[in-house]
Amino acid sequence: MSETALVVEAREATGKSAVRKLRAAGRIPAILYGQGKTSVALALDPRALERVLKAGGANTLLDLTVEGRADLGSPVALVKELQRDPLRGTLLHADLYQVDLTKTVEVAVPVHLVGKPRGLDFGGILEHTLREITLECLPRSIPESIDVDVAPLEVGDVLHVRDLALPQGVSLVTDPDLGVVAVSLPAVEEAAPAAAAEAGAAAAAPAAEGAEKKSE
Repeated sequence: MSETALVVEAREATGKSAVRKLRAAGRIPAILYGQGKTSVALALDPRALERVLKAGGANTLLDLTVEGRADLGSPVALVKELQRDPLRGTLLHADLYQVDLTKTVEVAVPVHLVGKPRGLDFGGILEHTLREITLECLPRSIPESIDVDVAPLEVGDVLHVRDLALPQGVSLVTDPDLGVVAVSLPAVEEAAPAAAAEAGAAAAAPAAEGAEKKSE
């Protein structure tokens, strides 16, 4: 995973009033923290962060320039958590985790399916049950995604986490026995026989009533 430059600002003012002013100016609050590091309050342009993540993915390494804190040098960080407005989806806050490029990190990486399973031509349906897995690796070795070729899958086939091909230097954290994708037959409808039985019973009822009237 390559690094992308992002300029942020150190901020001293905190509290609701300061955050409101910050957002009114088109910025959002953020925090930079890391193991053995003192947390630093930041302000950043949410549009710039959105562009970076859209281009490089959620695990993009951010090569930060922190204006107002030259003593921090050029910290490299991952986006650990984003808070968004529940209605508009706009960014409200960002947690940035400062990484040590010589030490491994755990990250969630999306699983992308490639191809069309053969089993779909024989009535099967594709079930993508696990859409991301957790991996451990050095920050610069983080894959953008894990691509899975599902074209050979027949009806009844299941791919587990242990079946995934991982890049060199990347190890698995997620349970290897979890299913990732399967091709199965649709569930058989059991309601149809029951409906037919009810219809038969309804048809038999008038016939029985007619027989009773004749006997009278």
